[in-house]
Amino acid sequence: MTDQQPDSTHFGFKTVKQTEKVSLVANVFHSVAAKYDLMNDVMSMGIHRLWKRFTIDCSGVRPGHQVLDLAGGTGDITALFSKRVGPTGKVILADINESMLNVGRDKLRDLGLVNNIEFVQANAEALPFADDSFDIISIGFGLRNVTDKDAALRSMYRVLKPGGRLLVLEFSKPEYQWLSKVYDLYSFKLLPAIGGLVANDKESYQYLAESIRMHPDQDTLKQMMETAGFEHVSYHNLTGGIVALHKGYKF
Repeated sequence: MTDQQPDSTHFGFKTVKQTEKVSLVANVFHSVAAKYDLMNDVMSMGIHRLWKRFTIDCSGVRPGHQVLDLAGGTGDITALFSKRVGPTGKVILADINESMLNVGRDKLRDLGLVNNIEFVQANAEALPFADDSFDIISIGFGLRNVTDKDAALRSMYRVLKPGGRLLVLEFSKPEYQWLSKVYDLYSFKLLPAIGGLVANDKESYQYLAESIRMHPDQDTLKQMMETAGFEHVSYHNLTGGIVALHKGYKF
């Protein structure tokens, strides 16, 4: 890993200026937005839907809850939360990327999910919400794309209600060496090829594979959440650690 300068960060395996990363990531997601759902199904063989349902099951969500689905993208997790919070609750789908937000809005409206969902374009590092606003915050497959993850975690902590919980669903480090080798082969050989074939965008999926490798491992992310103020932080490995669900509380 290349040593970073104070004003630099990682964009995949490249080192870039912090001020450049937001626009570089934005370009990736503008590019992939239209085929994002299709690619998720192809890349994970549909398993991403099970990961997201498990996240909801671990959330403790109840009717009437106020939920923030951060980096909510095309709205899969928002849709699941919407059905659980009911007419007295609310789910805000927030994403920094306008293209992803538009795809999510159209999809959820097509599903008839409109009454308890709001859409907000927001940067996770500086959330535009009042302190103590949400019972639950989820961020699914989005934290690794944030430039300053520590700032984002502090921002999430600020807007979470006392007694609320944060759920971070993200790619992580496989538990077994053999699985790591298979996963590397898949990520760096097969995944970009699929991206080129299905989405006509090999480069964006090369970045997404690299961004997964640069993301903190399970224990490092747990420590980062604790440093941000979260308590009783734990994680659950899914699919051999290819994905992990971290959970933390604000008391």
